[in-house]
Amino acid sequence: MSLITIDKVSRIFEDPQRKAPVTALQEVSIQVKRNDFLCLLGPSGCGKSTLLNMIAGFDNPSSGTVNVGGSVVTAPGTDRGFVFQQANLMPWLPVWENVAFHLKMQGRGGGDERRQRAQKFIDMVGLRGFENHYPSELSGGMNQRVGIARALLMNPEVILMDEPFGALDEQTKMDMHAEIIRIWRESNTTIVFVTHGIDEALTLGTHVAVMSARPGRLSEMMEIDLERPRDPTSARFNDYKRTILQLLRPSSAAMAA
Repeated sequence: MSLITIDKVSRIFEDPQRKAPVTALQEVSIQVKRNDFLCLLGPSGCGKSTLLNMIAGFDNPSSGTVNVGGSVVTAPGTDRGFVFQQANLMPWLPVWENVAFHLKMQGRGGGDERRQRAQKFIDMVGLRGFENHYPSELSGGMNQRVGIARALLMNPEVILMDEPFGALDEQTKMDMHAEIIRIWRESNTTIVFVTHGIDEALTLGTHVAVMSARPGRLSEMMEIDLERPRDPTSARFNDYKRTILQLLRPSSAAMAA
């Protein structure tokens, strides 16, 4: 049984500049099983982030439905954690308070209890020893770890990630890929991850949903049968990569036209 069901979802935005509607997504249907790691891959403007926002409940479909855990999504909920492109941390709070921030906002527990609950996830993302550091004292990759820990503390069924490593250098990005796979395995959660990088999608995903250029449609859902850790120089990795490039090529040509 699927944990996430996206059923014939379309999203149309009004464009006041062009004085005409813009179709961002058209009739997209995707199913995600529990503990899957789904990567949404496609060119800029194909509606990947729009689809992620609808799973999160930040936006609603113009038609079709998004269902998580047996319920239609109409608003954000604690069953879904979100990791943004930028960590969006409170700069005046140390790491542990950023991780536990939503507990404080909900009035749940005292300071010692919140800190104890935050520590488990600080340890999980490899930040033990940095609990009292402020965001300005951390690297970009470390701040993203704080954002991931904050999402994990909510104990969500689903973690939604919108190009969270896009601003990182290549070495840090590779380190973060290894870390997010470890965290995914330890937490037994389901991840939906937006990326425009083919190598990133193939390194991370159990499945890759390849999307066309706007209006975004599902070109193909690929199950990625590769051992971990994945070797981007292997023949099978590059077979998958060639298939994805062939799927994306018509989209590229259409965008250039």
